[in-house]
Amino acid sequence: MNDRSTEATRRGVMTGTLTLAATAAAAAVSVPAEAKNRATAENQGAGGAYVVSKDGTQIFYKDWGPRDGQPIVFHHGWPLSSDDWDNQMLFFLANGYRVIAHDRRGHGRSAQVSEGHDMDHYAADVAAVTEHLDLRNAIHVGHSTGGGEAAHYTARHGKDRVAKLVLIGAVPPVMVKTASNPGGLPIEVFDGFRAALAANRSQFYYDVASGPFFGFNRDGVKASDALIKNWWRQGMTGAANAHYLGIKAFSETDFTEDLKKIEVPTLVLHGDDDQVVPVADSAVLSAKLLKNATLKIYKGLPHGMATTHAEIINADILAFIKS
Repeated sequence: MNDRSTEATRRGVMTGTLTLAATAAAAAVSVPAEAKNRATAENQGAGGAYVVSKDGTQIFYKDWGPRDGQPIVFHHGWPLSSDDWDNQMLFFLANGYRVIAHDRRGHGRSAQVSEGHDMDHYAADVAAVTEHLDLRNAIHVGHSTGGGEAAHYTARHGKDRVAKLVLIGAVPPVMVKTASNPGGLPIEVFDGFRAALAANRSQFYYDVASGPFFGFNRDGVKASDALIKNWWRQGMTGAANAHYLGIKAFSETDFTEDLKKIEVPTLVLHGDDDQVVPVADSAVLSAKLLKNATLKIYKGLPHGMATTHAEIINADILAFIKS
């Protein structure tokens, strides 16, 4: 083959390749967002999947149990992941329920994005999961920051999908001290969280888990090294920026209007030795704002009581669901 023929052939191959690439790109653009979400979720395999939220963020979730079982959706605390619900998911799965838990954006296995680390986006991400799975007549269970997320979701997106709500050691109505919330924690407390996280996130998470979160800093309480390490692991799996910005989301968001809008039966559970979210300015006030609340306060139990005293909390949630 002469040089001219070789050059012509090369140009033809390049032209054909570019044409195929352009066609493929055009086809990709034309795929509806819904189809992309479905394909993304369905191609991850059993036990865990992803859904793409409205702003394009990939949200990881677990979905276990019978498709026709009543769904229970779990919302984890800061700075953890859906793994924090292992005990509850196994317990309710064994009782015939369909159990779902997601990793909040920037937490666990969800996308480590720069934007959207606020309650509006958190609730919208939950809506993306529940709409994708078409969850109805669902029980939503939220702990700490996840309690705020669950309340925000129920008030904004859950009218036709939520049957009951459970708030455990939850942050509503609002954590930070303001003129309208004189019993809240001073902003300096949360500034301290941010400073500690930025200085040495690993040490900060270890200190939280080995101290106030599980009440391991109390006299007579035996610390569990396994629980501490698992808490630390979950925290360090997430993104530092998401956790840093999430402090503002859980401490400064005012959920008062959300709580007033919620009409479904709501179980409010809190330990009276919660050193992270003090009970008097959270559960007690939330129960008064909710239209249909049952308040239960546990003597001496810590913020992480769903883990340290899972048998008690699980039994009470199950009784509430069945009531």
